[in-house]
Amino acid sequence: MARPVRVVVLGSGSWGTTVAGLSARNTPTLLWSRNPDTAREIDEEHRNTRYLGERTLPANLRATSDLLEAAHEADVLVVGVPSHAVRATLAEISNEVRAWVPILSLAKGLEPGTRLRPTEVIGECLPGHPVGLLAGPNIAGEVADGMAAAAVVATADERVAAALQPLFASKVFRVYRNTDVLGCELGGVLKNIVAIAAGMAEGLRVGDNTRAMVLTRGLAEMTRLGEVMGANPRTFAGLTGMGDLIATCTSPASRNRRIGEALASGLTLDEAVARLGQVAEGVKTAPTVMELAREHDVEMPIAAEVEAVVAGRRSPADAYRGLRRVTPGNEEDVV
Repeated sequence: MARPVRVVVLGSGSWGTTVAGLSARNTPTLLWSRNPDTAREIDEEHRNTRYLGERTLPANLRATSDLLEAAHEADVLVVGVPSHAVRATLAEISNEVRAWVPILSLAKGLEPGTRLRPTEVIGECLPGHPVGLLAGPNIAGEVADGMAAAAVVATADERVAAALQPLFASKVFRVYRNTDVLGCELGGVLKNIVAIAAGMAEGLRVGDNTRAMVLTRGLAEMTRLGEVMGANPRTFAGLTGMGDLIATCTSPASRNRRIGEALASGLTLDEAVARLGQVAEGVKTAPTVMELAREHDVEMPIAAEVEAVVAGRRSPADAYRGLRRVTPGNEEDVV
């Protein structure tokens, strides 16, 4: 009789821990934390109070601070560290993960300097492995509380996605498949920038009409860039596009939205990040996305204004005044 598939999740942030909790209900799961105290708390007390408060984690979820132990155990490896830390983390175990172990990314950013997506970084660090991502409109605390939600496993090989689906699914957490890895991954990257704009809108109290405009036109910007880069535009109408955008822009728990609100309140970027106490991927991603937009000759006025605010060249109020100066075109012209 074959032994069960062992899932290993790297990264004990709110979403990494939540995903580990999902898989632990289906199959043996080990969570790696860089912090030994966090690993001990998860392993012995079944909590991660820094990121998930007093929520109780599955009793069978194990944790370790030994990266080599985690690598050796993995039948499926889930990379849940921030995008800027993916390469450094995987470099330590590049010769330790068994051949052909599938790898899923949870990161939603771009690597500084290279502008590579997390799955591309993983592919460079661990060549020969099937690589994909798990993404969707998922606020970690709500999923951890057992509220209904959905996500997408995106891999180029649908057979691999089909094999991974049941490892993370539950009666209230639906997992779909998609072969458009590029589109699914770009959706998670780009929506964080729009979420900062949505947070600034909330902080400036510009009104529901303006917020709706920002979300809608933000989705159009995401789709324009994605299609020019080779993604399927239909992907951006799905869970990893519009779905993730709505959740990230409207939830008070969204880290990127909270950064936008803090900036609109008058805090500097450093003060806003310090208050958040967690990684907000949109902050690091905004300049890189604008490099891609210029390279592909794609107009992204919302992303441009957010980048200017993050870089300190413009205030949130000036950014919204700048958006009012953009000349409207034909709404049907997505690209």
